[in-house]
Amino acid sequence: MKTTVIIPVYNEANTLTSCIGAVYDRNPGRDLEVIVVDDGSTDATSALVKDIRRPSLRIFRHEKNLGKGAAIRTGLAAATGDIVLIQDADLEYDPADYSILLKPFSDGSLQVVYGSRSLKAGNFPSYGRFYWGGRFLSWLTNLLFGSSITDEPTCYKAFRTELLRSLDLRCDGFEFCPEVTGKILRRGIRIHEVPISYRPRSIEEGKKIRWHDGLLAIWTLLRIRCSRK
Repeated sequence: MKTTVIIPVYNEANTLTSCIGAVYDRNPGRDLEVIVVDDGSTDATSALVKDIRRPSLRIFRHEKNLGKGAAIRTGLAAATGDIVLIQDADLEYDPADYSILLKPFSDGSLQVVYGSRSLKAGNFPSYGRFYWGGRFLSWLTNLLFGSSITDEPTCYKAFRTELLRSLDLRCDGFEFCPEVTGKILRRGIRIHEVPISYRPRSIEEGKKIRWHDGLLAIWTLLRIRCSRK
């Protein structure tokens, strides 16, 4: 089973090389295709990524910053794997968890796996507003769609490629997460969760998500739930 790892990147010169190295080095023997989408970075990211040499590494660039969702769509259009897995470039999430994320796909009927930070004890705490915001989004998702997931805004989301391409994704920014979650649940597809490790970075270290992204996530969930399509 071939896995395409999509890494959307915006100004991650401090961590990108380490992230790509971890993806390969912590998954020896796994059939991986890694797609890095440089989303209009203005730091040294673009120069750094050109010098990275790894098998099955493909690089795309947006000339201007379009957002995480737009970068993922660019990567998805080029993906050749059976499974697509989303990886942020900041190393808050550990690529050593790929085995946990991908193992459930041995069940041929399973379509989606989310890595849940809430299901693993001992993870490092994030800012209170991010933690409770994530808990609220998970609660709201379950209320709207009758699901029982524990970590809706997790980065680690893995999908069968055909399913992800069929969702007609439109969102450009961080609202990719509620968009894809809402569209999957509206179809009645079960989201399987597994416990993953998490080590959050600080705003000073480059954390980009802000309070208004939470409001947009709420609106996106409501919009999809009320949509007639």
